[in-house]
Amino acid sequence: MEGNPGEELHGTEAVLELPLLVALREDHSIDPSLDPGLSQEDLLFLYSSMQRLRALDEKAIALQRSGRIGFYTPSFGQEAAEIGAGFALREGDWIFPSYRDHGMALMRGYPLEALVGQLFGNRSDATRGRQMPNHWCDRSVRVVSVSSPVATQLPQAVGAAYAVKLRGEKAAVIVGFGDGGSSTEAFHAAMNFAGVYGAPVVFFCCNNQYAISVPFSKQTASSSVAVKAVAYGFPGVRVDGNDLLAVHHVVREALEKARAGGGPTLVEAVTYRMGPHSTSDDPTRYRTEEEVASWAKRDPILRFARHLMARGILDEAEADRIAAEAREEINRVVKECEGAPPVPPESMVEDVYAELPWHLAEQRKLLAGKGD
Repeated sequence: MEGNPGEELHGTEAVLELPLLVALREDHSIDPSLDPGLSQEDLLFLYSSMQRLRALDEKAIALQRSGRIGFYTPSFGQEAAEIGAGFALREGDWIFPSYRDHGMALMRGYPLEALVGQLFGNRSDATRGRQMPNHWCDRSVRVVSVSSPVATQLPQAVGAAYAVKLRGEKAAVIVGFGDGGSSTEAFHAAMNFAGVYGAPVVFFCCNNQYAISVPFSKQTASSSVAVKAVAYGFPGVRVDGNDLLAVHHVVREALEKARAGGGPTLVEAVTYRMGPHSTSDDPTRYRTEEEVASWAKRDPILRFARHLMARGILDEAEADRIAAEAREEINRVVKECEGAPPVPPESMVEDVYAELPWHLAEQRKLLAGKGD
């Protein structure tokens, strides 16, 4: 065969594409095959949770811009993915979150006061200022600490899931990450291990189209993130990440399968980050106003509200009241947490050993002003 074999093969490979699952139709009705069958009470709770998450984002960004906190990673535009996935979790399940998974953690039972307190790093912070802002955790509800390095939580989650399997527990692990995380070694190592050992884990990828400033088109030549699961021997599912009910339906099925011993699933929620990557980012440098405006028309909160209104569960006045209550709650919690005193200096030598050794005990006295 003459010429470059690569040139002859280029463009001849079959491209495997997965369908995008959508529950909420353009006329605001729902596809019965993807209807999770939630009660009216649950639907209103989910709508309120989305409004609370957006109110938290708006307030936290304002706090950072005014110099009252140091850093924040918003999830504006991704509320449906976060709240829908989080609502599928049960007591006993584990979360290995990315830094944009506030909503999922709140739905798992992580207290709002703890999340806000961690942003301030004072005595209202359970970690006592030892983590950078937006790096929260809570062992009591099995929310493992956020990690700054991209995708390092994936192999950690798979290891925890394998431990769950070895212990015979009826629990599952969900691990959140972005589309950029799928380009890391950690992603491939975790996927391979999970497939080989049948770990009860759900890989939840919020594909928000950008890894900071790198567009998804430059992340992979694959047709999607979800299709990558095929190579590792387990299912991949693409779902409309701005469709709360579709996300909840898909993630709930994946978690139930994992708990029942059915192994891992990769869920790709196709969504869009409406705000900056973080408060240190300027998204106007790498994307257009027209692109943002086109996605704003698919705002997940407005979309869900229209569905509830079409069903007679919500009206404009009630929607406004819920949004106002969410803002009031966030303002109240911020005021309480911001008013807490600073962390005492002597705490820096605590929580290191089960029993404090003599040299740290001496240092604690000095820090507290009680030493010689």
